[in-house]
Amino acid sequence: MRKAMVVYGGWGGHEPEKIGPIEAQLLRDAGLQVETSTTLDSYLDEKRMMSLDLVVQHWTMGKITGDQCNGLCKAVREGGVGLAGLHGGLCDSFREATEYQFMTGGQWVAHPGGVIDYRVHIVDHADPITAGLNHFNMHSEQYYMHADPSNHVLATTTFEFNGCTMPCVWKRSYGKGRVFFTSLGHVAADLDAFEPREILRRGMLWAAESKHG
Repeated sequence: MRKAMVVYGGWGGHEPEKIGPIEAQLLRDAGLQVETSTTLDSYLDEKRMMSLDLVVQHWTMGKITGDQCNGLCKAVREGGVGLAGLHGGLCDSFREATEYQFMTGGQWVAHPGGVIDYRVHIVDHADPITAGLNHFNMHSEQYYMHADPSNHVLATTTFEFNGCTMPCVWKRSYGKGRVFFTSLGHVAADLDAFEPREILRRGMLWAAESKHG
């Protein structure tokens, strides 16, 4: 049985106490054995980390120690543990941890206009994470990001104020591990819609196959 750990906490505005359990339940429904944690010290237990198939993180604007960061990065890079997350819970977590940002493939910059209406465009219709999904609308924060050009982009969004098309869902490799990110999901209610919830579910399951794919 695949094993996952969902780590959540940090800034309360992204509702970690609601989104973390949603992520955990999606994984349990898919047949994974899931534990949850509300401390970054979980990344310090190397034996435990290396035994996992997946880490899902929802921790915004926090601080991570060097040892905690090394524990997570090593598990992904050398242990083949998958890493997945959404919105600021994965890509606005630790603004001073550059290796962490290198691993995740992006960093939040701004959300112009705050909560607005915007369009998500599926750009890879063959990938299993987005197969069968059509373009859809969101009413949420539209994330403007610094993104690694090596990311495999699955969906994009275009900003009205400057016409820039920005990746909003991607997957990538980091060493032996798979990494998945979606910028969709400012608050838990955003996951009530089918498309952002399904993209998250499929992306987490894809990342959990790092050791087995």
